Amino acid sequence: MITRTLTGIALVVLLGFAVYMGGIVFSVLFMIALCLCVFEIYRALRNADNHPVEWPIWLCVGISIPLFLWTDAAYLVVLLAGVACILTCCHVIFRPKPVLEDLLYSCLPLFNVLMPGMCMLSFQQHPERLMQTYFILMSFGVALMGDTMALFVGKKWGSKPLCPAVSPKKTVEGALGGLAGSVFFALLLTVVYSFFTQTPPLWHMLLLGLIGGVIGQVGDLFASLVKRRCGIKDFGKIFPGHGGMMDRLDSVFFTTLVVYIYYLGLNLG
Repeated sequence: MITRTLTGIALVVLLGFAVYMGGIVFSVLFMIALCLCVFEIYRALRNADNHPVEWPIWLCVGISIPLFLWTDAAYLVVLLAGVACILTCCHVIFRPKPVLEDLLYSCLPLFNVLMPGMCMLSFQQHPERLMQTYFILMSFGVALMGDTMALFVGKKWGSKPLCPAVSPKKTVEGALGGLAGSVFFALLLTVVYSFFTQTPPLWHMLLLGLIGGVIGQVGDLFASLVKRRCGIKDFGKIFPGHGGMMDRLDSVFFTTLVVYIYYLGLNLG
């Protein structure tokens, strides 16, 4: 637990540095994290005797990086995702022995890593610097505070399994503690930012913390399902006590989608 705690503190410091610097620094560091997540997922799938087609997704990653660093053409990423899916489909279909599962596994990182990742980078297109960091921290904090509280509450009071077929150690009590942590972070962040800029109403953040916390836990369970299918405990070992990059960001990606939908709603409003 000490190793896990120290690693967690180091990761929080790194995240704080990246968000504080913003711009090109945050974008580059986050794109490196995305690439590591894609690599870890494909490695896990290959080691489980699957045969995903990787090059279309890596091509999508390579093209989307300059798009987000030097333009605000977010809609082009959707186009790239469609092209990557078509190329993957063609590659699998024309194999000597096409397998449907290979097509599905090939596109997996596109939808649970790259698309949410691009949503995260899109927050930097907000004209106000404070609001850029607000939505980025909201996406990370709601998920990570939920993970942390779920771990501590589950260890101390957890007894009723939440989803034993996917993750036997997760409990209902831990999940409720995680939701409380997510809501608390959303409200606290909004109160702090309200001293410096105009923020959304607190009741918005109550709902966002609740919904984002639920979806973040779904993302964590989905990653556990993939790991169980691949017969592994963690996606990697680069973070002592935490596993790989994907193990740290699985819930963040799902929560980011919820925050981004809200972000779009505010802009359209």
